[in-house]
Amino acid sequence: MKTVASFKIQYTQFLDQEGKEVQPLPAEITDTQLAEYYRDMVFCRVFDKKAVALQRTGRISTYAPLIGQEAVDVGIAHAMKRDDVFLPYYRNTGTQILRGVSLIETLLYFGGDERGTAFKETRQDFPTQINLSTQTPHAVGVAMAMKLQGEPHVAVTTVGDGACSKGDFYEAMNLAGVWGAPVLFVAMNNQWAISVPYESQTAAKTLAQKAIAAGIGSEQVDGNDVVAVYDGVGRALALIREGKGPYLIELKTYRLGDHTTADNASRYRSDKEVSEAWKRDPIARLRTYLSARSLWTKDQEEKLLTEMNQRIEAAVEQYLAIEAPRAAGMVEHLFAELPPDLEAQRKILDGM
Repeated sequence: MKTVASFKIQYTQFLDQEGKEVQPLPAEITDTQLAEYYRDMVFCRVFDKKAVALQRTGRISTYAPLIGQEAVDVGIAHAMKRDDVFLPYYRNTGTQILRGVSLIETLLYFGGDERGTAFKETRQDFPTQINLSTQTPHAVGVAMAMKLQGEPHVAVTTVGDGACSKGDFYEAMNLAGVWGAPVLFVAMNNQWAISVPYESQTAAKTLAQKAIAAGIGSEQVDGNDVVAVYDGVGRALALIREGKGPYLIELKTYRLGDHTTADNASRYRSDKEVSEAWKRDPIARLRTYLSARSLWTKDQEEKLLTEMNQRIEAAVEQYLAIEAPRAAGMVEHLFAELPPDLEAQRKILDGM
């Protein structure tokens, strides 16, 4: 018997849960950048808290909290280039906003208003995908379109750990590998596929190893370390731009909140488990590191929270003042010229 192939999965971490360096930070990351990453993560958390409050008071619909995964959203956003295409799943609100989706558009979307998906700034990015993993084949299609047109861009698509057990995910990776599509798959391993724990929905030791069968590169990264996320995603994007094929990155993190505002995670998770996960909080980790190096103070923290709350409250006021869309809008934009049956419905709806 002989070995015909062997594989290994690399793991990257720069800051441990105590906020201490386990290896030197990448030379290109400056103190200014670290402070920016921290501010962006705090913004994600403040917005997240407000969004949950808006849902609880009936002013937006179901919302998927990203608390605990702020390093994921911020690291991805900063690693991507402007003209890359982002195809997200439903827990990447922070990345979308940091890439240019306005707070008004975000609130409109979660308020059930389709005008919230007509992004003014990031027109190339796709809207939030709710159906698990259906965005991954789309990402391969987008990547191939860019490849055929000779564009040096990458399609970046994200999924949760549960979506990595779906056929769409495997099929997309297989096609990407065969075609050499410039696409980056980012798997957020937050340990829970709604109410199903990681070990109950896959026997794979890592999500990263699922790329092996597709013949594409992969690695695992500490998803609670924003430096590691930025570094891992950035390195993968560079390889893809160099024509070295698609890539899969597993970001190992933890969902500290409910799956969505329609969920009650306390029904299937113990308080002890969640308490232990809070010790790996990505925001506290970076704040500890910055504070230890005299790069962040209590006064800066208080000023930041005030500014973030003011910005978000102003956006909420504007959102709440927007008039509801016309009912007829549900049948418009379906055809260049509406067929008679839909035209009749449009007239009825316009009269309502």
